[in-house]
Amino acid sequence: MARHRGRGFAAINYPIGMNLGGDPSQALVHANPDGKFTVALSSIDLGQGMKSVTRQIAAETLGVPVEDVWVDTADSDTGPHCMGSFASRGTHRVGNAVIQAALEARAVLLEAAAEELEVDPGDLVTDGRGNIHVRGAPSRSITTMAAAQAAQFKQGRTVSGRGIFLIPLSEVDPDTGEMTPVTCFAHAAMLVEVEVDDETGEVVITDMKSAYEVGRALNPRLVEQQLVGGAWMGMSHAAWETTEPRYPDRDPAPVDFQGYIMPGPGDLAPHHISVLERPAPDGPYGGKGPGEMCANPVLPAVVNAIHDAVGIRIDELPVTPEKVLRALRAQGGARPPRR
Repeated sequence: MARHRGRGFAAINYPIGMNLGGDPSQALVHANPDGKFTVALSSIDLGQGMKSVTRQIAAETLGVPVEDVWVDTADSDTGPHCMGSFASRGTHRVGNAVIQAALEARAVLLEAAAEELEVDPGDLVTDGRGNIHVRGAPSRSITTMAAAQAAQFKQGRTVSGRGIFLIPLSEVDPDTGEMTPVTCFAHAAMLVEVEVDDETGEVVITDMKSAYEVGRALNPRLVEQQLVGGAWMGMSHAAWETTEPRYPDRDPAPVDFQGYIMPGPGDLAPHHISVLERPAPDGPYGGKGPGEMCANPVLPAVVNAIHDAVGIRIDELPVTPEKVLRALRAQGGARPPRR
C-alpha cells in the first residue's frame, strides 16, 4: 500500500453578472451637514467586501477621504432597487451605479461651493482630503463640510445623487438564437497537488497555485483574502462537504456544524496566488471582482490531480474515500497514467 502523488490543472472563464432585463443596480448618495456622505444600497455585503469596495469607489468619485463615506445596506425594502448579491456582479454592477450617483452628488456640491467662492463650478477641483479649491489657486478654497452646510442651510440645495447601471440588451441572431449574455468575463487557472492513499482512499490536498485575472484589483488585500477563502471553500466542496445520501430527508444526516463534514484548519493547503490586472473597459475604475470564480477551478483541478495520482476518474462530488476505494477496486488498483 502506498500514497500516490498527482497534479491537476483547470482553467476557467467566468461571466460577470447576467443580461436579464439589463441586470440593473441602483445607488443613492447624499451629504450630511458635516460633509460626510452616505451611500444607500440594497446590495447586501455577504462578507466579500461589498461595503469596502463601494466606499472606495464613492470616495474616489466624490473626491473626498474614504473615511468621510458610509455605506448603508440595511434594508432592501426602503433602499434603491438592486438585482442582488450573486453572479459575481457586485463590484461591476453596483460599483458603476455608485459612480453615477456620486457624480450627481458631486456636481451639486461643487455648485454650492462655487456660489460661496463666487466662481464657475467648472473651475473647482477636490483634493481628496476634504477641501474644494479653485483650479491652480489652492488658497481660494472651502471645505467639503462648509460647502455642504452652505447648500443645506443657506442655498436650499440637497447634496444628493441617484445612479443606475444597466447592461445594454444583447442582439439576438434570428437564425441561431445566439446572443451575448454578459459584457465581460474574469479568468483563472489553477494547479493543485494531492496525495492519495490507496489503502484508505483518503485524499489530501497538499498545495495550490493559481492565477486570477480580475480586471483591476480595487482593493488588493480584499481580493487576495477572497481568493484564499474561496479556494478553501472549493477544497471543501471537492473532498468534504455533502448532503448525501438522503437529501432532502435530514433524519440520518448531520443537522449542525458539529456533525457536518468539512475541512479543519489542519486540512487547509498552502495557496500561492498571482493576481493579473487587466482593467475592464466598462467596469468601475476597471474592476470586475473575483466573486464565485474563487472556488470554481478548485473542483476540476482536484479531480484531475486524483486521476494523475492513481488513474481513476471520479464524476460525482465530493470525492470521498469510499468513492476512491470503489474506483480503485473496479480498476484493479492504482494505475497512474504514463507521464
